[in-house]
Formats: sequence, structure tokens, C-alpha cells
Amino acid sequence: MAGLFESAGGGGAVLALEELEASILRSLEVQMLELIGPGPGGDGGDPLAALFAEGPTEAPADPALARLFPDAYGDPAGPADPESREAAGEFRRFTEPDLRTRKREDALYAVRTLDGLGGEDGTVELDSVGCRHWLGALNDLRLTLGVRLDVTDEDERGLYELPDSDDRKPLVMAYLWLGALQESLLEAMAD
Repeated sequence: MAGLFESAGGGGAVLALEELEASILRSLEVQMLELIGPGPGGDGGDPLAALFAEGPTEAPADPALARLFPDAYGDPAGPADPESREAAGEFRRFTEPDLRTRKREDALYAVRTLDGLGGEDGTVELDSVGCRHWLGALNDLRLTLGVRLDVTDEDERGLYELPDSDDRKPLVMAYLWLGALQESLLEAMAD
């Protein structure tokens, strides 16, 4: 897998993908949509329910979701004091629905872009708005895989040395590829 973003000028980017690459990215984004879940008002997307929706006051139990929707207050490495926990809950209650919506929109944008590709080699062409959606979608995928793989800064180098027999190898390859895509997209947007 070697497809990386290149600048298209004006904050846009282009990515040439083989059919397998597009299929893997699409599958990962669909799984992200399933992880994030439906928006306020459920699958029907009731606009009135979304307008008055309040989010949860507790952090998600799933570590990947907790990484995507972290507490805004308190020390993430230590136990939360009651005051920080209460402030984080209030902040989460009013911000998490919008954050979930944005993450869902980013993933949906990527899926729809990939659905629009045809043939064996597809080209993703993004304007500056599309780049921001893709950047968010790639970041969310990478964060989620990083949590699932229990990646830390110290052991990221060890990921390159995993033997092929390690069950984590396919996820590690996806994690590293997503990082390269993310980096190339940032560089393309800056040109």
C-alpha cells in the first residue's frame, strides 16, 4: 500500500488508491461509524430531538471511545477528584453530541468519497473542506487503532519490528499506513 496524498493547490489534495486500499479505508470508516453510533434522535436523525439533545455526563466505558471523547477536566493519568469529575460531566453533557456529529460527518464524508471511486485505480480529489473532513476521519481511525493496539510513544518503534506471525500485524500495518496518509494530507494541505 503506497497511496499517499499530494497537493492539488489551494488547500486541496489528491490521492490515488488501488481498489484494495479504497476497500480497506471504506471498511475502517464504516466500523468507525458503528463505533460512534447514531446521532441525537437515533437513526432517523430527528432535527428537533437533535436540537434539544443533551449528551452523557460520564466518560464512555470503551477505551477507544474514551480516547475519541476525552474528559475536558482533570488529570487523564490519575484519579479524578469530585470537582473535576462534575465539571467534566457538565462539559461533556453539552459538547459530546456535537463532537459525535462532527466525527460521524467526517467518517461519512470519507465513505461517500470512496463510494464515488470507480475502476481498479481510483483518484480521490478533495477541496479544502474535503481535506478537513478526511483529516478528522483519518485522525479518529488512527486514535482508535492506537488504543486497540495499546500504542504509546515509547513502543511505536517496536511496531515496525513485529513478526509476521503476530496477530496484531494487520492492524499495525493499517495504523502505520493511516499515519502516513495523515501526514501526507497535512503536507498537501500546507502547499
